[in-house]
Amino acid sequence: MKLKITSIGNSAGVILPKDILARLRLEKGDELYVLETPDGIKLTTFDPTLAEQMEVADKVMRKRRNLLHKLAQ
Repeated sequence: MKLKITSIGNSAGVILPKDILARLRLEKGDELYVLETPDGIKLTTFDPTLAEQMEVADKVMRKRRNLLHKLAQ
């Protein structure tokens, strides 16, 4: 798909068609992440920083399962 860069105020931007927004499950105001890969630039809804934080949280929850269970009671 080919997109055109357009002026938006003093900036430039790309307008995403409705079908692309639907496939990405995005709405106006949502965030889109730009990742630089060996193959080029990738636009994604995946937040790599959040994924790393969730991985750390998962490890802590597994390690402290009994403590978290007692705190939940």
